[in-house]
Amino acid sequence: MSFTQTNTNGVVFHTADAFTAAGGVRHGFASRLGGVSPAPWDSLNISLSRGDEPRRVRENYRRLCAALGTDEHCIAMTRQVHSDFIRPVGRKDALQDPLDPLDADADGLITNQPGVCLTIFYADCVPVLLYDPKGKVIAAVHSGWRGTSLAIAAQAAKKMVSEYGSKPEDILAAIGPAIEPCCFETHSDVPDALRERLGDGVSPYMQAKQNVPGKFSVDLKGIIRWELENAGLVPAHIDTLPLCTCCARDLYWSHRRQGGERGNHAAMLQLA
Repeated sequence: MSFTQTNTNGVVFHTADAFTAAGGVRHGFASRLGGVSPAPWDSLNISLSRGDEPRRVRENYRRLCAALGTDEHCIAMTRQVHSDFIRPVGRKDALQDPLDPLDADADGLITNQPGVCLTIFYADCVPVLLYDPKGKVIAAVHSGWRGTSLAIAAQAAKKMVSEYGSKPEDILAAIGPAIEPCCFETHSDVPDALRERLGDGVSPYMQAKQNVPGKFSVDLKGIIRWELENAGLVPAHIDTLPLCTCCARDLYWSHRRQGGERGNHAAMLQLA
């Protein structure tokens, strides 16, 4: 698997080549480029929680959905709270207006209904899209370090199997842009929590910083891949976009780098 970067009318996004080859879905991991918002949200901000004006956010949604080919009037999204809750959704749960109030807390969405555009937000946390092209089931997951410690992406894959009849070997996974070990420096509390919940198998993905006592570099994308393999996914069906949201300033906002003075990106996935 690999990824393709596309520029459609100024909207820059990445797609997973295996999803595209399998067909049957529209999807993409958005960058910050292609919208109408001014600094500090420049320019494709899709969040009202950052202080941007609603009219601009709505236009950004319109542009992004038009570029990806997804339905801006059938978007499913939630308030992300760094949980491991995965919400099954259908057309009745989708918003006709992307700025309508959100009525549920969850960090994962799953559906087998065509037309529902699963949408998650990220600005350093890891966006993960899952697709079973045989069973026609999709899931979208927001996995920060807390969600990763709860194996939310693997839980979503298991939910596709247990509740929708997918087979693990049929599921494709795309791990999108997020902060990488070069920039995700933590104190010992993060690796300690990850080890406590996931076991020593995660240790190779957490390295003590040389010459910086008490600090660690953590590879969240690597841990998520490890979790998905443990859930039965075929390694060749899991791909990771090797872009760091903290490093790639021209493409992404970063909470680690910018704090609250930023916009939010969206990852979208919809059964055609």
